[in-house]
Amino acid sequence: MPSGEKLREMLDRTVSRIIQSYNRHGGINHIKGPSLPAQGEIIETLESLVSIIFPGFFDTSDINPANLKYHVGTKCEAVYQQLVDQINKCFRYFCKNESRCRPERLRCAVRSDKSCLAKAREIARALLTELPELRKILYTDVHASYRGDPAAKSLDEIILSYPGLAAIAVYRIAHILWAKKVPLLPRIMTEYAHSRTGIDIHPGATIGEYFMIDHGTGVVIGETTKIGKHVRIYQGVTLGALSIPHHVEQYRWKKRHPTIEDNVTIYSGATILGGKTVIGRGAVIGGNVWITRSVPANTQIIFEPPAFAMKRKKREAAPTKEGV
Repeated sequence: MPSGEKLREMLDRTVSRIIQSYNRHGGINHIKGPSLPAQGEIIETLESLVSIIFPGFFDTSDINPANLKYHVGTKCEAVYQQLVDQINKCFRYFCKNESRCRPERLRCAVRSDKSCLAKAREIARALLTELPELRKILYTDVHASYRGDPAAKSLDEIILSYPGLAAIAVYRIAHILWAKKVPLLPRIMTEYAHSRTGIDIHPGATIGEYFMIDHGTGVVIGETTKIGKHVRIYQGVTLGALSIPHHVEQYRWKKRHPTIEDNVTIYSGATILGGKTVIGRGAVIGGNVWITRSVPANTQIIFEPPAFAMKRKKREAAPTKEGV
């Protein structure tokens, strides 16, 4: 058999097996229903939102007082259309009545409720409306990093280069969508920030103003975590859940992650677990500690380091000529 025919035969068998795996294992998008938004489109929208929040930092446009309103208006209009499309796709994909609806309808064909498109438009408008307040909160986070890190020489340096602030900015955008019960989209946003910064903040977490993550690599903040104002955490901190049995459904909607009250500092490598665990106001949690129960306010928790012995190294004799 000629080599070309062998190749075609091999490809035909391989493609058939791949199609069988789709049918057997799933993991295929929009073959039998509406498509989900592409990850690249979501990242593009997210980056546009960040550039509206911090104008002039993350785009190449020449911005000046004369064109600022036009620049921001153009960005907002484009982002609105992108958000509507992406939110609508997420709602439609998970809608049980999707097959009986037309995409352009504003009322659901089955329930006396708004359609997926109408809800998407409403949420996109709400997100844009909340951007001024979101900018205000994010600038408290910028100031928290500036006050807490003597290595920072300017606010601009923090906005442009600090991974902690980048992860917080994405989280705060995603949290608005999470609070409005948009499926999937907030997780894609925060996981994108996770892949860029090494900081994993679930969009369901609740985080107050003046939040600082220093260095940041390896930080994990779980879905039901509650964090107050003026909290500072360092690299490698985990705010997680205790071990959960294999049957997780009964735990899926319960509080599984700790509460961190105002003015708490948590140093690198600390692990704080459990939905009933509360770290009281003003507490300081030292590095590498493991906490599964509440800590009173204004308490310092430290890991007692093991004792070490110091011995002077013996001098070696200088080599003789015979030994050279």
